[in-house]
Amino acid sequence: MDTLRGMQQDKLRNVAIIAHVDHGKTTLVDQFFRQSGMFRDNQQVAERMMDSMDLERERGITIASKNGAFHYRDYRINIIDTPGHADFGGQVERVLKMADGALLLVDAQEGPMPQTYFVLKKALSLHLTVIVVINKIDKPAARPHWAVDQVFDLFVKLGAPDHLLDFPVVYACSRDGYAMDELDGERRDLTPLCEKIVNYIPAPTGFADAPLQMLVSSIDYSPYLGRLGIGKISGGTLNVNREIAVVLRDGSIRPARITQVFRFDGTQREAVDVAGTGEIVAVAGMDEVTVGCTYTDPDAPRPLPPMDIDPPTISMNLIPNDSPFAGREGTYVTSRHLAERLRRETMSDVALHLEALGDGSGFRVSGRGELHLSILIERLRREGYEFQVTRPQVIFRYEGGVRLEPYEELTVDAAEEHMGSVIEKLGIRRGLMVGMETANGMARLIYRIPTRGLLGFRSEFLTETKGMGVMNYVFAEYGPYAGDFRHRSRGVLVSMADGMTVAYALFNLQDRGRLFCGPGMPVYRGQIVGEHCRENDLSVNPTRGKKLTNVRAAGSDENVILSPPVEMSLEDYIAYINDDELVEVTPKALRLRKRAARNG
Repeated sequence: MDTLRGMQQDKLRNVAIIAHVDHGKTTLVDQFFRQSGMFRDNQQVAERMMDSMDLERERGITIASKNGAFHYRDYRINIIDTPGHADFGGQVERVLKMADGALLLVDAQEGPMPQTYFVLKKALSLHLTVIVVINKIDKPAARPHWAVDQVFDLFVKLGAPDHLLDFPVVYACSRDGYAMDELDGERRDLTPLCEKIVNYIPAPTGFADAPLQMLVSSIDYSPYLGRLGIGKISGGTLNVNREIAVVLRDGSIRPARITQVFRFDGTQREAVDVAGTGEIVAVAGMDEVTVGCTYTDPDAPRPLPPMDIDPPTISMNLIPNDSPFAGREGTYVTSRHLAERLRRETMSDVALHLEALGDGSGFRVSGRGELHLSILIERLRREGYEFQVTRPQVIFRYEGGVRLEPYEELTVDAAEEHMGSVIEKLGIRRGLMVGMETANGMARLIYRIPTRGLLGFRSEFLTETKGMGVMNYVFAEYGPYAGDFRHRSRGVLVSMADGMTVAYALFNLQDRGRLFCGPGMPVYRGQIVGEHCRENDLSVNPTRGKKLTNVRAAGSDENVILSPPVEMSLEDYIAYINDDELVEVTPKALRLRKRAARNG
């Protein structure tokens, strides 16, 4: 395609791929790129090409939305891959503004899940044309017709207009790269799905001769060009070296000059001189650009309304590290370093809110859930930041003097034999069962539960279901305060000394509870080294060695046999701590400590 002029508008299709987590979105995008002739036959191509972050590849989930494009016949199809986890819903809300239609992927066995409800609701609110893709039809327990019926019921429940209720359906297997109009069709390639996109998804609207308008829906970064604003051109054209006006989120207008314009080609960016109405492009030229800004004509500035973003439901404090080990393991350790990095993050993640604490000791960061905030913390840690984290707190609202708290819709899938213990655990956490289904020895429970009740529940749930259960949740609404309930039933073992842990001391502490550290690890006074077997906290000395004497007697020297220490992830640590405790986060280690032990 000629890079000196814009694409023909009627040959463009801008499509978002939306689905619940692990229903096959990123794998489908891989197959689109492979079958479009983008790669040589013998070229080595990584799986899940759009999952470019280390954390995405490690966890097998999409965290940040991304743009790509491929050619089908003489059409250019821009693809927007979106996250499937509810905690990253802010990514979905903002990038749907770039799309003119959506592919809704639904697992043929599981049917619509909580996040399916969330993303479809956002797509319908923007009046997007939706093509339903029943994916993973190769599963032995697949029930595609049932899945279609469930999707129809979901459309009706969400109040979709009549013309959207007659949605086109495609049956597919993303992993094997085929799609069919009918279940008994030929299993060849993705041509039926590409035909549906071309025929059902409308071309982008807008007038090429109108003044320039482009809403920035996403942010990328280039080490050579700085920040790149990504969005769809709603009107006019965009060309290199053009003087434009940038309307910021607060309404102020700044002049800027376009230094580079990029289209997307596969997963790469392709430099062009001109881009026309309807194209999705990345634009370099202004470092202050944030999500929600509008690029417009300086002579006739017409800002577009920024996208509506659901409010955050959970917050936690990030404060500089002041433990005895402060500064030993991190590169960026001061409050100023933390402030700069967090402000940079809020420019690209509009679902993240930041405010300085009143005493100037750190920052309150608010997001959609535990995973949303823990992914941010893990990214900071890998970049060399060192800081401390408090226990997550839900964000309450007050209406008419009544305290309200956020509630989630929780869906639990597990074997029937584990349902009794799961129901008991959720009852303690103020969960209210609103639905239950059983089939083939498996049960699905649907709960309405306070967000507070889900903090720290995932690890308990996996233990109860022997690692085989699946839980998913999505924000439902604010409801009445559910009352107080206990967070943790046991106390902790707190070190009373500085030094290195000794196997002999840990051996004698094993009867007191579960240990979080092994021998030969540095600890300090106030650090949490284990969980007590009783409700109260206990001060212990894990550094005390055995007294040496010259007296030996048979049987007086025991063999020191240590059980392996408990290994917890960052999310487990954050969910575990009480209000009087902190998680110390450094690039090399995670530690738990008591707040009262700050400053040694």
